[in-house]
Amino acid sequence: MRRWTTVLRGAAAAAEVLGWWAGLTACWAVLISTLEPLDLQIGAGAALLAALAARGARRAAAR
Repeated sequence: MRRWTTVLRGAAAAAEVLGWWAGLTACWAVLISTLEPLDLQIGAGAALLAALAARGARRAAAR
């Protein structure tokens, strides 16, 4: 039973980070003037870092 709980927690964490990442990447794409591949790559990388920070902040606030 503990194994499934661990798997579900990991899946929930991944879904949370994915949701943050998708939203932040979409905001980045809307706010820049031109959509070039390098701009999207940099924006996606920055959004991933921000998504991880948002998850960490939410977990810290929940304690």
